[in-house]
Amino acid sequence: MSGSVWQVRAFVNSRPRPARRRDRSRRRTPLGPDTLSATAARPDLSMAQQAYLQLRERLVMLDITPGEPLNEQALAAELQVGRTPLREAIKRLETEHFLVTFARRGTFATRVDPTALAEISEVRQALEPLAARRAARLADRSGREDLEAIRTALLALDRTSTPRRHMEMDVQVHTTIYALARNSHLESSLTHFLFLAMRIWSAAVRRLEDVSSHVAEHVRLIDAVATGDEDLAARLMLEHMEHFEDAIRRVL
Repeated sequence: MSGSVWQVRAFVNSRPRPARRRDRSRRRTPLGPDTLSATAARPDLSMAQQAYLQLRERLVMLDITPGEPLNEQALAAELQVGRTPLREAIKRLETEHFLVTFARRGTFATRVDPTALAEISEVRQALEPLAARRAARLADRSGREDLEAIRTALLALDRTSTPRRHMEMDVQVHTTIYALARNSHLESSLTHFLFLAMRIWSAAVRRLEDVSSHVAEHVRLIDAVATGDEDLAARLMLEHMEHFEDAIRRVL
């Protein structure tokens, strides 16, 4: 009997399947799962994933200040999740160096270490141009539409836009390019280092004189990716990474 089950499964799996028609109603949105306010756009996420994204946002934006202890009961109520998914999120954020747990003391937000910027930037400067190059080569019509939507939102930013809004747009640009690069390992690695860098930026952003130059850099980068210019996209991404590090270093 068990043999027949495997035979049926093998037969079903070997049958030719009709080509899937692309469902435009589920087209990728620029607000992907790794942007700062992603949960509203991803109702399909598990409770643990929702808790992870919301808690990470608070840590990255310093809504939970460095060194602050976590109150799990209060957090579970605020995030509207159970203690089990919250603890899963906490464990994941510990491995990503946003949280640290001490025996008999509890869990705390890690300190923002400006000296880590050099190591984070070294990795990003090596990998971000690769992602930009791949995105320029592989972006399809849907991806280019996403980039155009982000470009429009970037041009709407001005000097009255909040630092948080600038950071949200920065994350959207980078995470969209990561997705368009179509390499899950590259995307995962870059997303991790992006949010570590964003946390350092949160500590410095109010001391930056002007972030409008970052908007212009992003627009040129998006144009290069959207037009398929791989070399230009890679060069602009590297320059953007270097300018970002220099700007942060000047105020830290």
